[in-house]
Amino acid sequence: MKDQSVQDNLSIRDQTSAQFDTKLHHEDIEIGKPITFGRKVVTTEEILAFGRAFDPQPMHIDEAAAKATPVGGLCASGWHTCGLMMRMLCDGPLGDTASLGSPGIDEVRWTKPVRPGDVLSCRHVVTDKRDLASRPDVGLSKVTLELVDARGKVLAWWHTNQLTRKRHPGRAASLSPGGAKPARSPLVSLWDAPLQPAEPARGLFFEDRQIGEITEFGCHTFDRDEIIAFARAFDPQPFHLDAAAAEASLFGALCASGWHTAAIFIREVVRHRLAGGTAAPRAGERQPAYGPSPGFRDLRWPKPVYVGDTIRFRARLAEKIDLKSRPNRGILASEVQARNQKGEIVFAVVSQILVDRREPYRPA
Repeated sequence: MKDQSVQDNLSIRDQTSAQFDTKLHHEDIEIGKPITFGRKVVTTEEILAFGRAFDPQPMHIDEAAAKATPVGGLCASGWHTCGLMMRMLCDGPLGDTASLGSPGIDEVRWTKPVRPGDVLSCRHVVTDKRDLASRPDVGLSKVTLELVDARGKVLAWWHTNQLTRKRHPGRAASLSPGGAKPARSPLVSLWDAPLQPAEPARGLFFEDRQIGEITEFGCHTFDRDEIIAFARAFDPQPFHLDAAAAEASLFGALCASGWHTAAIFIREVVRHRLAGGTAAPRAGERQPAYGPSPGFRDLRWPKPVYVGDTIRFRARLAEKIDLKSRPNRGILASEVQARNQKGEIVFAVVSQILVDRREPYRPA
């Protein structure tokens, strides 16, 4: 006779399979079919609440101070915007899909600020799909998701990846004309390089930052209640909400939404900067403005973040981008990684931020 825990696990998996049977599987996904869905009215209160919790820059937490920032008024954090898109996606097509999560996002652009009172919806189209070589029961789709306002203006967009259960494991699904795509290049750990010396106690302009500088900027331990609370607000997939459903998923246990990990990243990097890492004042010296961000690329979640995991963040400045269109500012692109207490990388992204220059850019 099987012990009770084995019987319980089988029961959970049987229930989960039955729930998935009524949903859209990988074989059912149509390439090139656009879907419009969702309606969200953005409030001042939720912009301020997310900003205070995860992105405490003036443009997201203080209506008066936001007027003096480059965006000219209060607006949602870009990471809040992603959370709003994810929630509409979960309430829309993803809720009807046998979703197995996402390994990451190729690129995100925040093209216009999201303001209080904006009425938002989403457009979704699958651009490609293929079988996952490592799992005969799983397929991978490429998806473009756009956030639009009531006038049809695009405020943000993603090129993302979606894992979906196959109804018939092992049977090849139809592919787009491009066929199978090559795997991403492996991550090179930032923990193999030494930290840089402490930065000087002064505001750091675009010119002051050095390619290759590596900084460590915070850590966080995830608890069960916060994982569930974030998921309820922004990513209510079963493996982020329910321990039994998570046990039957690819993750094997309750785990944080990838967007939750990303929100902790932006909170820690902003705290580091405001505490003196890149913006400590020197008496009588003009201070550089950091932000907003135009977006990010190559976001990866290589490993789940489970209850009790402690993750630490590092960043390496990888690129400095001159802007002819904005000669008083430049873009800093940084490779960011987080690893857990086991030394496993659980988060990686190439982030970008606009930064004031000490002197205007003059092309040669």
